[in-house]
Amino acid sequence: MSSNPENEYSNQADHYDPQPVQEPPPPQIKIQLPDNKPFVVYIIMGITILVYLLQMGADLLFGYDLVAVYGMKINEYIYAGEYWRFITPIFLHGSLTHIGFNMYALYALGPQLERFYGSWQFLLLYFVSGFGGVVASFALTENPSVGASTAIFGLLGAYGIFSYLNQDTFGERAKRSLRSIVQIALFNLLIGLTPGIDNWGHMGGLVAGVIVAWFGGPQFKLVGDMFSLKAENTRTDDQLLLAALIAVLLFGAIAAYLIFSNS
Repeated sequence: MSSNPENEYSNQADHYDPQPVQEPPPPQIKIQLPDNKPFVVYIIMGITILVYLLQMGADLLFGYDLVAVYGMKINEYIYAGEYWRFITPIFLHGSLTHIGFNMYALYALGPQLERFYGSWQFLLLYFVSGFGGVVASFALTENPSVGASTAIFGLLGAYGIFSYLNQDTFGERAKRSLRSIVQIALFNLLIGLTPGIDNWGHMGGLVAGVIVAWFGGPQFKLVGDMFSLKAENTRTDDQLLLAALIAVLLFGAIAAYLIFSNS
């Protein structure tokens, strides 16, 4: 022990290794997002799977898929007045792989979109996209077709537009989503160039979804202070309805022109 307390403190100071002062982490800013609980997407999935089971049952009972015969897109039957075929193909599928891929894509895209759009708005987007895809297929190919992919490509397009319109609000996250959506869409359209895939239906659904999302899809702004921010949709339900009407009228006009010019 040192007899000089001053020397003792001096020696301790000589050996003191100061640690760098750590800055406190920046405060986490929480944004309250829409709290719409998705359920319509699961109902659509359930109905689609049930229809496929009916297809399989009909095939076992009759030796052919009676359900698909009465619901798939067959141009000559549409010309004959069976206009329900502009919608029913989105519930039909040609194989277990086909429905599996489409239901996985719907599960990946649907719940998030339904949260931001709302339930009936999401349902409208789904059906308008499916209708647009079937009309494009009707207009541009004679081949019969089935599949929910027309509607799913509409969801893909709507998700891309949503990410683009909300870049200022959601920042880098929206930009990453937009890049990912564009890559997925291009990849799937390239795959659609292979024989047996109705790429015209995919592109029609994509265009219909883009129209609805661009003119009526949700566009959020942040309201409140930095400690209590809320994402608020600046667009109204009327704008979404008008956008859906524009898409339906556009594709409906194409279908009507082809039908009446062929009669």
